[in-house]
Amino acid sequence: MAIQELFTTDIGLLSVFTIGFIVVMAAYIYRFVKRHVQEDEQLHRHSH
Repeated sequence: MAIQELFTTDIGLLSVFTIGFIVVMAAYIYRFVKRHVQEDEQLHRHSH
């Protein structure tokens, strides 16, 4: 019942999109930070 309400009502769809957006943003930020940490580690290794 709650699942049907989630995907059929306006507020339910808004909640689904909001949760999805947050998950996508979290994944993007995680990848971005991970990549920059690796780049910083390589820079520090070469400079010493």
